[in-house]
Amino acid sequence: MWAGASGRPDGGIEGGLAVLKCKDADMATPRDMRSAPALPADLTAAIERAGYYPALVADVVESALGTDTVVEHLVHQETTFDQDAVRRHITVLAMTPTRLVIAHADDHEGIPGSAEGDAGLPVATATSETVPLTSVRGVMLTHVVSSPDTYVPGSLGREITLTIGWGAVARIDIVPATCGDPDCDADHGFEGTVASDDISLRISADADGDRALNDALRFARTLSGAIGGPVRS
Repeated sequence: MWAGASGRPDGGIEGGLAVLKCKDADMATPRDMRSAPALPADLTAAIERAGYYPALVADVVESALGTDTVVEHLVHQETTFDQDAVRRHITVLAMTPTRLVIAHADDHEGIPGSAEGDAGLPVATATSETVPLTSVRGVMLTHVVSSPDTYVPGSLGREITLTIGWGAVARIDIVPATCGDPDCDADHGFEGTVASDDISLRISADADGDRALNDALRFARTLSGAIGGPVRS
């Protein structure tokens, strides 16, 4: 999804990718307020709550949005484990009346021999992508419900996986074909399905909080209703 972007080591934005030394990530140059409006207060607050280089993330999102109005948004912060290192990632989804803006930021170790690597500083990479709402092919929600025999109507479980596809990335699942006869050992070839799987976010109320789960459900409903045409702000 994020392959092919290019950036400048001085922290500039080029081709939708911003690269910045982590020690400088929250010391960015003030935004030019004449070129784009400030982010909505609730989106800014959500980015700040995530706590992952909020100044850098906010600037990248604001640059991608331009002068568009944000209709709905979702901010998701995730922590992963890479061998003996702990990595944090943040994904921001912002929907305008005509576009879906996706911004993702993470960090990695500096390349040995470079200024960042010699100083032992991690490097933050932030990438943005813009997709027309008319190009979004599907919004899929997978609800995970524990103890389904005691399910409370209207609760929709404590965990979801939100998958959004617009055709940039496709997943092919191939399995041996069968004829339905359990005793048949003939070769029936293969069959498969092609699924759009551009971005997938897992949100758990137990890990991320009830607010995060509700925000994800609201965003999914709004985006689902906008597929095929613009929404009214």
